[in-house]
Amino acid sequence: MGLIRLIIFGFIAMTIAYFVISIYSRSVRREKLENRWAEKHPDGGDARQREIFIQRGMAAYHSSLRPKLILLVYVAPVVLIATIHIVTTYY
Repeated sequence: MGLIRLIIFGFIAMTIAYFVISIYSRSVRREKLENRWAEKHPDGGDARQREIFIQRGMAAYHSSLRPKLILLVYVAPVVLIATIHIVTTYY
């Protein structure tokens, strides 16, 4: 019964952590894009062009490695718990 509770609550915690980290990472990337636009266009520039610039940057972000690395939130704890279990049981 304890293992089932660990799996359920662990999955819930990892899912919450994944969404929080994912939202934070996207917001940081968007802020960097907005700052880059502001540096290149001190007068503000065209609002439509700014939005297109940010959308393209976010599309590039979504196809990059960083969002995929955030999935390690699911993998790392499982590997760690399995390793601890194996080491304590067999060694």
